[in-house]
Amino acid sequence: MAWDPIWEEIYRARDLAKYPAEDLIRFIAINFYKAPNRKDIKILEVGCGQGANIWYIAREGFSIYGVDGSSSAIDYAKKRLDQEISGWSGSLTVGDVVSLDFEDNYFDAVIDNEAVTHNSFENSKAIYNEMARVTKKGGKLFSRTFATGCWGDRSGENVGHNSWIVSEGPLELGEYIRFTDFEEISELLEDFTVVEIELLTRTMENRQQEIKEWLINADCNV
Repeated sequence: MAWDPIWEEIYRARDLAKYPAEDLIRFIAINFYKAPNRKDIKILEVGCGQGANIWYIAREGFSIYGVDGSSSAIDYAKKRLDQEISGWSGSLTVGDVVSLDFEDNYFDAVIDNEAVTHNSFENSKAIYNEMARVTKKGGKLFSRTFATGCWGDRSGENVGHNSWIVSEGPLELGEYIRFTDFEEISELLEDFTVVEIELLTRTMENRQQEIKEWLINADCNV
């Protein structure tokens, strides 16, 4: 199982982000805005949470699919879609992203927005492999994941390879976080061809701390 039940408590306790980040919008726009029929484009988000990205992609007319282990998050996301986007296409399901219940070569794109980072290295590799399995050859991957050196890395309880129950900073939510070294990206994404890797850095605490994330765009090669 790749999902930590603590997320059910987090989603029940509060609403998280309602709108997508600019980088995700840019990824969708560059790759799919010119599609002649947007409903023909099927996009999956693993660990979709309360559906901020799903909401945006559905609003743009694409067929959206989301999987998350939290029933509260999925219920919230479905309710928002039903209320705000008439006739949206796709499905949202409660499930374990380490074993996706979709056929091979089904999606045009798969999205990991700070979801896989909450899994062990071994589970993360399995999740990315599953994402590749369900993606068409040449289909697109968007992955945003915390990098080593990020505020919170190496704080708190060590629970695995580069993995911590963080004890300081904004990532101190009590959940498992794995921080990724640059050299590990190719191993994690063995079934993808990496097209672009950027390091996103923003400062906090009056520039005393840094949040660091890898932004990865890749093509499926299986």
